[in-house]
Amino acid sequence: MDRPPVIRKTAQDLRLSPHWADFAGERGTFTWDGARRALQGLPGGGLNIGFEAVDRHAAGALREHVALRFVSRSGPALDVSYGDLARQTNRFANVLRSLGVGKGDHLFVLAGRMPELYVAVLGALKNGTVVTPLFSAFGPEPIATRLNLGGGQVLVTTDELYRRKVKPMRAQMPTLRHVLLVAEDGGVTQEPDTLDLGQLMAAASDVFSTVETRPDDPALLHFTSGTTGTPKGAVHVHGAAITHHATGRFALDLHGEDRYWCTADPGWVTGTSYGIIAPLLHGVTSLIDREEFDAERWYTLLEQEHISVWYTAPTAIRMLMKAGPELARQHHYPNLRFVASVGEPLNPEAVWWGKDVLGLPIHDNWWQTETGGIMIANTPAFDIKPGSMGRPLPGIEACIVEHLEGEGEPPRVRIIDLPNVEGELALKSGWPSMFRGYLNNEARYNKCFCDGLYLTGDLARVDADGYYWFIGRADDVIKSAGHLIGPFEVESVLLECPAVAEAGVIGKPDAMLGEVVKAFVSLKDGYKPSESLRMDISAHARKRLGAAVAPKEIAFLPVLPRTRSGKIMRRLLKARELGLPEGDTSTLEGGA
Repeated sequence: MDRPPVIRKTAQDLRLSPHWADFAGERGTFTWDGARRALQGLPGGGLNIGFEAVDRHAAGALREHVALRFVSRSGPALDVSYGDLARQTNRFANVLRSLGVGKGDHLFVLAGRMPELYVAVLGALKNGTVVTPLFSAFGPEPIATRLNLGGGQVLVTTDELYRRKVKPMRAQMPTLRHVLLVAEDGGVTQEPDTLDLGQLMAAASDVFSTVETRPDDPALLHFTSGTTGTPKGAVHVHGAAITHHATGRFALDLHGEDRYWCTADPGWVTGTSYGIIAPLLHGVTSLIDREEFDAERWYTLLEQEHISVWYTAPTAIRMLMKAGPELARQHHYPNLRFVASVGEPLNPEAVWWGKDVLGLPIHDNWWQTETGGIMIANTPAFDIKPGSMGRPLPGIEACIVEHLEGEGEPPRVRIIDLPNVEGELALKSGWPSMFRGYLNNEARYNKCFCDGLYLTGDLARVDADGYYWFIGRADDVIKSAGHLIGPFEVESVLLECPAVAEAGVIGKPDAMLGEVVKAFVSLKDGYKPSESLRMDISAHARKRLGAAVAPKEIAFLPVLPRTRSGKIMRRLLKARELGLPEGDTSTLEGGA
């Protein structure tokens, strides 16, 4: 279906007056010093994420306001107010203090989306302890690898996860001093060499004074997978709260009365930054669903929980698309006013699906584990160009650069001033949530910066209107007969085919052309692989992309390999196609 290149916003599209309505004006007057004044801070210029997210609200008018609403199939919803959350996080901070765990020590959390996870993360931050949430579906090896890399001294997990995933490897975790267990049956755990968290919490005081942390003190350690070797640990600081608050305002348009749902698991940076911290900084109510994805359940939650702002991932959107529009139209979402997506670039067809089926376009945005917060986004008040990741937020200066090689000189870059020229996306360094190091790898960290710019490793272009377009990771881009082909562009066209549910594109070595484009597709329900379908998909791609860019080969797969955070693993498709080492697969969906 031919679609207009731009989705124009009208007054009717804005169900609530957005925070950011004057693009140039807000960008021209915004400062990070001014953004910091929106937070309370600690005496003497300190700043603490846990205090800002919980205690400043609990001490005021939001004391009885619901902060977190937990829902599951197994029982009634549990509402936790800001006052409740302050008392529980105080208890947890006192538990840590009683164990001799303090500022700068490292705590890991391995749990599903249960109240204890949120209490542990926020209580540890108030204690000045550095926190790493781990995805609960990780297997024993990825857990041990990350805990050892981070020098974890404390682990909070459940008795069931401990028995299956931690206990077999505990002897190989020399820094781990304390394991605090949540008994999943509601009783008291009896595991040797562990402590029962429930008992510790019951004995702890609910009065605690937040540890004096500075904006540059470490707060969070997030791991990001590499193509090969071990995961990289990106260090973030308490000052990141300034970015979390500002981006919650500009990119997610959070208002105090919102009921907000971020579907990302806290084991990933999105689930921490925008599933825990940003909504609490804004004093809103967050929905937390303890169940796994189910299309019917998700539509029911959007409707019955009166969700107004929904932040989800392209994989989830594609799965909803695969379930068909009829299911979505069995429900009504009068409160839903803004839908955003992150995790990988959002294909234009998915943006339009939101408008057609939900009545709202999906707003894509871009950031990385290393940036700590949203940098570039489509936001409520402004037009959308489907397929674009949007425009830089206030306080963010982005550009496209090319690398200059000089003999005897360190690598340098030059900013490309012309529109629609492909190069590496770079950001002017200095925003508060910028990562402050790769753990124990200063050399690798230093390579990310050049001439005052953070080099993202993503190839992109910017058009004449200032909208940025993702091309691919630098190592994903396909070079075929002199053409530079971005996998995302090809995948987006393939997704326009009615039969295609997901697509992943790689470059396959070719003696004549250098590389040829090979596509892997999974099909929607009701379609079966066949040669005629392959030819139909190929014909569509050639018509839309031209013979030089369209896939030369198309293979059908039941499902495409994805990380548990939803990204299609192109490098794994390529490794399997070429018989190469698969590298770090600890984040592979279903791999643990």
